[in-house]
Amino acid sequence: MSSGWQPSREPAPARLLIERAHEELVAGNIADGRLQNVRALVRESWERSWRQRVGAEGLPPLDFAADALDAYRLAHPLAGAMDTIRALLLPGSADDSGVIVAVGDHAGRLLWVEGDLNQRILSGEMGFVEGANWSERAVGTSAPGTALELGASVQIHGAEHYNRLVQPWSCTAAPVFDPEDRRILGVIDVTGGPEAASPQARMLVDATARAVEAELLVARLRARAAPAAAAAPAPRRRPVPERAALRVLGRDRARLEVFSTDGERSVELSARHAEILLLLAVHRQGLSAERLSEFVYGEGSSADTLRPEMVRLRKALERIWPALVPESRPYRLTVPLETDAQDVLSLLDRGAHRVALSAYRGPVLPDSTSPGVEEYRESLRSTLRETMRTEASVDVLLSYAEIPEGSEDAEILRLCLELLPARSPRRAGLVSRIERLEQD
Repeated sequence: MSSGWQPSREPAPARLLIERAHEELVAGNIADGRLQNVRALVRESWERSWRQRVGAEGLPPLDFAADALDAYRLAHPLAGAMDTIRALLLPGSADDSGVIVAVGDHAGRLLWVEGDLNQRILSGEMGFVEGANWSERAVGTSAPGTALELGASVQIHGAEHYNRLVQPWSCTAAPVFDPEDRRILGVIDVTGGPEAASPQARMLVDATARAVEAELLVARLRARAAPAAAAAPAPRRRPVPERAALRVLGRDRARLEVFSTDGERSVELSARHAEILLLLAVHRQGLSAERLSEFVYGEGSSADTLRPEMVRLRKALERIWPALVPESRPYRLTVPLETDAQDVLSLLDRGAHRVALSAYRGPVLPDSTSPGVEEYRESLRSTLRETMRTEASVDVLLSYAEIPEGSEDAEILRLCLELLPARSPRRAGLVSRIERLEQD
């Protein structure tokens, strides 16, 4: 698989036949004769997607935030096989390999997405990122999701994808089975241009899946043969840890959500408690009473002002999730607290610009005047703007220009104008908006 390719489509006649058949199916005309022009495997997957009311456009759900993803994949059976997968599918320098290699779990959630840096940035625009759900129920026909659905290796070429955002890409995926009970453990996928769905790609992905299964079996047999392992009790399945998330984007009152094996609990916090929790989540190393007081109340404030509020916060958290009660000297959280603001930054860092923009619900605690919150709010806003300005595709940049942060930004609007084709019908609206801003 050579490097340097760009995502491309099938030859025009074949592509048009598939696209027209897809349009008919999405419109509900599942008996249309043009569907017979589509491979049976793809047509049946399209019909499953349509019956499950999967959208033909849009982004996949992000099932894992960064901290939860790290904990989950550390305990996943395929974690120990990643070196083998990299050696077989990404030999040499992965960042300029020309392909993307993804490994997902049994439910289609991507746990590792590695490979060519430029292609990962491009694929991030359609939500092909770690933590995203690429099952058929989430995005429709794709190699990872359909391979899991059928329990067999699958290749999907360009316009055969159900989701239109994915149609510039081609992919090959194969499920990985438990070598003893044959249940599906996960899926290995190669995504890229036409060569990512070639016969050679399928042979290589299939061989990698079988090599991983053999490696798992050998590791188990060795463990059973070891005297110490024979005397030791059977390993217990790692429990799913509790986790908490703080929703602060576009909200005057933050919402704290706690997820555990017992279910989900959520509560709306007071403005002051939300500010304190957010600052402790951002400053994981901890803050002295004096520094936290300045972040919350302003420069020159006394720590004595903060302490009564911390007592009230502790009491509130003891009722919600005692593990989240902060320690003192310094004040710090002893368990991870995810925030939707940090999720946006993580997505931007992973190159998932379209997903990050979709996850950005507005400014951080917009009514807060706490200096620490104002600083973090501006940091997120400026990071989002700079990433959109320098890295995002024109489609994502145009979407950014529609939200409040971008709609009144003349520089962003001019950049959109520069990137659009000369005959684009969207140019007139941009020119009008720029002229209005200049007059104001």
